[in-house]
Amino acid sequence: MTPSPINIPVIAIDGPSASGKGTVAERVASVLGFHFLDSGALYRLTALSAMKHGVALDNEAGVAALAAALPATFHDGAVWLAEENVTEAIRAEAVGEGASKVAALPAVRVALLDRQRAYRQAPGLVADGRDMGTVVFADAVAKVFLTASAEARAERRYKQLIEKGNSANLPALVADMQARDARDTARAVAPLKPASDALLIDTTNMDIDSAVQAVLAHYRSKQGN
Repeated sequence: MTPSPINIPVIAIDGPSASGKGTVAERVASVLGFHFLDSGALYRLTALSAMKHGVALDNEAGVAALAAALPATFHDGAVWLAEENVTEAIRAEAVGEGASKVAALPAVRVALLDRQRAYRQAPGLVADGRDMGTVVFADAVAKVFLTASAEARAERRYKQLIEKGNSANLPALVADMQARDARDTARAVAPLKPASDALLIDTTNMDIDSAVQAVLAHYRSKQGN
């Protein structure tokens, strides 16, 4: 018998940009053999699609229409928009900035809601984003909110950019983090905030392995193991 979605366990991991939630979520999913949802990639894909189609990022109806019919697929560790591999393109700073802007549009969030929930498949799902535990999977068996100081997060992003051969300015990245945080926490729909029953993990001085173990321990405690 196929389990109903409501009986499929979900681990929801939320947090601000560069808090480590994506890496932690992916590793937790790997350990448990669960599916993985990077919800932020869907918003980045929506922003990239709008840029490619010349749709203004504040055109709510236009961006929502693109989001609803987004030809996005994830396979073999790559992200595809129609027939184009956009794995690297969606990580560009301009696309990340655009994603934060389109994510504040209520119609866009509605358009992507069912798409995100469809990732809930057996044996389980680890979902990372900004409203996984508060909105998309409010019934998740385990909820985690990863955070870190804006300075620590900017330094991580700085190192990533330099390693990829891109130029980067640390003070500008700190300012960008703070601006995104302000926009994400102040938006009218699904603002960035911990779920009331989420485990808070500050990764400012924590390595990835420790964060992964903390999430796994939290999930297992919820499972009674």
